[in-house]
Amino acid sequence: MSKPSETVDLLLASRSPRRRELLDQVGITYSVLAPDVDETAESGESPQALVERLARAKAQAVRDFADGLAVLAADTSVVADGVAMGKPVDEAHALAMLEGLSGRSHVVVSGVAVAAGGAVASRVVESIVTLRPTTEAERRAYWASGEPDGKAGAYAIQGLGAVFVERLEGSYSNVVGLPLFETLALLREQGVDPLARYVSY
Repeated sequence: MSKPSETVDLLLASRSPRRRELLDQVGITYSVLAPDVDETAESGESPQALVERLARAKAQAVRDFADGLAVLAADTSVVADGVAMGKPVDEAHALAMLEGLSGRSHVVVSGVAVAAGGAVASRVVESIVTLRPTTEAERRAYWASGEPDGKAGAYAIQGLGAVFVERLEGSYSNVVGLPLFETLALLREQGVDPLARYVSY
């Protein structure tokens, strides 16, 4: 693992292009150093506890390479009926996921962690997403778009999947993969504030 550039705000412990896009949106600069962390849930572990534990583990896994920078990590899960849904393994799996979410509400839960020095601070954020009823033809067309592949819950609210979203309660950026309000609050505690470069306040 190589050391990050000294000109960036933080080290991002994630390969997610969606998290990079959200940080770009608010002017946070970063280097990427994604760790390999076992994401298997522990026996009896709730989705909320799982995403927080994984976010903290990812941040801790790379902080020795941060060269004094804060390390940001996150983990997001789609939860239906109290059970975390992973990413679809094939078309049949994706179609089953989409059918199960059709016309219903589900929870998107994220854990966010910032490691700096010897401490790790973390938060858990939940949003409720309601999808309108969908037809089998719509679900198959959506799979054919290629978007559901690799997406938790088999949809992406920031893409074509938005056509299915009837209502959102909570943070939009959380559903995308990184709750910005909570993330920026954690980063400000470490002196990373995208507004500070424009004016002192």
